[in-house]
Formats: sequence, structure tokens, C-alpha cells
Amino acid sequence: MSLGSNLGQRDEHIDKARGFLEALAGRIRKISSLYETQPWGTVYGMNFYNLVTELSTHLEPYKLHDKLIEIERLCGRTSVSERYAPRIIDIDMLMFGKRIISTDKLTIPHPLIHERRFVLTPFAEIASGIVHPILHKTIGQLLEECTDDRKVFKIR
Repeated sequence: MSLGSNLGQRDEHIDKARGFLEALAGRIRKISSLYETQPWGTVYGMNFYNLVTELSTHLEPYKLHDKLIEIERLCGRTSVSERYAPRIIDIDMLMFGKRIISTDKLTIPHPLIHERRFVLTPFAEIASGIVHPILHKTIGQLLEECTDDRKVFKIR
């Protein structure tokens, strides 16, 4: 899972979302450092705080996706129609084992992993050897090849 926030007390929003993930979706097995990153896809808004977790869950992908939306709402996120708008919390399912899903509701692996340094940096910290099931490269290799030039700073 990728967790990000760029509104208000960003670290508190992420910590709250982590708590809900463990309470409602599964057990966090690994967690990256917290990073501050420049916004992606937009030029406005505060920098994001981001991290990546590895979640062990009994939920199937669609049920987990629904649970992530519920957790975002519990954390105070309101529905935003504008893409890349500032947000209290954003939770994205990056991968689900080696599963490949492509429907209107869910795309796994996340289709933009390889383009986003703010995802690849924390992802590589906890799972650099994981192989992307479509691109057939490790997360570490995708990070090395990433052309995204936005800055990613480790906070803690």
C-alpha cells in the first residue's frame, strides 16, 4: 500500500490511516520510512508525506479496495473529482502478490508505479527485489530507471 497526505497534519493523517489498516484490513508486515515528496501530476499544493507498507490480509483484492476507500473516508477524505487534487489521505494498492487485474474498478499492479519516484523510493526500501508481474523488473530496477525528477526526502 502507498499512503500519502498533503493537507493539514500530514504525519498524523498517515499514522491514523496505518491504524485503520491494521484494525480493518490486515497486519502491516513491513513499513518504509516516511518521505516528503513534491506533488505529482500538479504544480499546486503542499508537498506530500508518503510511505509504503506491506500488508498481510485475508481480503481478496476487490474487498481490500473497498476497505481502503472506507479507511480514506474514516480519515476524513471527501470525494474529490479533480485528479491529483490535495488530499487528507490517499491510499493506493500497489500490488497484490503476482496478481494482475484490469477492470473499470481496479487495476493491479497500480499502472503508474514505474513512473513515480515517490512510490518507488519507499517501496524499494522495504521490497527492492519484488518483481513487477507485468514489467518483469524488480522494484529496485524500476527505481534505477525512473525518469521522474521530483525530489524525495526521507523524514524519519
